[in-house]
Amino acid sequence: MNGPVVSSLLPVVFLIAAGYLAGRLRWIQGGAVKDLSNLVFLLLAPPLLFRSMSTVRLEQLSLKPVAAYFVAAGLIFAATLAWRGFNRTGVVLALANTYSNTVMIGIALVGLAYGPEGMVVLLTLISLHSLVLLTSATVFLELAVAHEDAQRREPGGEGRRAMARAVARALRNAIIHPVQAPILLGLLFAQTGLAIPEALDKPIALLGQAFSPVALVLVGITLALTPVGLHWRNALTQALVKNLVHPALVAVLGWVFGLRGLPLTVMVVAAALPIGANVFLFAQRYRTSEALITASVVVSTVMALATLSAVMAVAGRL
Repeated sequence: MNGPVVSSLLPVVFLIAAGYLAGRLRWIQGGAVKDLSNLVFLLLAPPLLFRSMSTVRLEQLSLKPVAAYFVAAGLIFAATLAWRGFNRTGVVLALANTYSNTVMIGIALVGLAYGPEGMVVLLTLISLHSLVLLTSATVFLELAVAHEDAQRREPGGEGRRAMARAVARALRNAIIHPVQAPILLGLLFAQTGLAIPEALDKPIALLGQAFSPVALVLVGITLALTPVGLHWRNALTQALVKNLVHPALVAVLGWVFGLRGLPLTVMVVAAALPIGANVFLFAQRYRTSEALITASVVVSTVMALATLSAVMAVAGRL
């Protein structure tokens, strides 16, 4: 098995296992999960996202490699919505099929396997990954919630003014969302050319560094408190789509776009990364498919020990 893959994935598996143990031993009770989710989503995620975007200059980005990634993600996202329907569950599952763990696993893996040149390609993707996928998911989720609310108030889909107000509210909520707002603010800040003052940057960095481990431990806690075994078949389907279908589609589109060598290899490997923990947080926040997403994150991460090794072996020949 590929050494860099194992060394990058084992910490993730360990953190999920630690959370699982804490849940099984009832160190964390079920009533605290919502508060922990708010801690991760509202306090730890914004500093990480703002700081990640605060140094991204638009003119420095090479967008051709990431275009293959996002076009493939868009096709899978649309196909999932067509299959599952336009509702909160469909949107969350579509996000799970397309959102990679690019930070917690991807940075360590690509740095070890492909060196500084590979890291440049990956960081270009990371600078846009959350902005594109999480913003899109938030818009679709808010629109789905608005549609559900309008349907409850207006049987049969009547009331165009009510729906228009709901759509406007959804778009507003997407902009001021605790994930999207720091991404957009960080990107705007980066264009000023200024640097975050050290007195502010250090606490922001410390909060951001706490995001990944706490989020993964939270996945493990929820795993222990949720009957995930009932969802293993669907979780396996989600994991197969994310770990194998997504990178295969990126590889095909990359060839169509004329990509070759390291840029294409890194994009294919990034697409083969397991489902990111942010998807679990979205499932919790919008109260849909929490058990299935929890199972999918775990199955996808464990499966990646084998699938990533295979994808990296094939991608190295592209």
